[in-house]
Amino acid sequence: MRTKFLFMLCSFMMLFFTLSSFKTEAPLNEVKLIIQDSKEVDAVYEGHDGSAYIFTTQSGGEAYKLAFQKIDDSVLGSFDLSTQALVGKSFKVTYTSEAAITKDADGNDVETDVNTITNLEEL
Repeated sequence: MRTKFLFMLCSFMMLFFTLSSFKTEAPLNEVKLIIQDSKEVDAVYEGHDGSAYIFTTQSGGEAYKLAFQKIDDSVLGSFDLSTQALVGKSFKVTYTSEAAITKDADGNDVETDVNTITNLEEL
């Protein structure tokens, strides 16, 4: 009887340790996609042109304009980019880009980047 009990106890312990050694993790390629999609840039807010939020950044001594077509609601709750009060201020802009395919006047596919601001920090 005691041998049977020890056998069952050992079997249970082995089963427990075997099952507890498994982990559920995101596949490595999914994690890389998330990291690659998010970008950061220090830029100066230039205003809203009706279709995009415009920022200017410096790279290699030259100024570049960045257009952001979308913005997360949480960012809009913190910063009212529709007013002139923030024009000229510096921000750290975190954003994502995704390709959108549209048709031009001739019916050809045109690929454009759609940039979305996901976080904004005033510098």
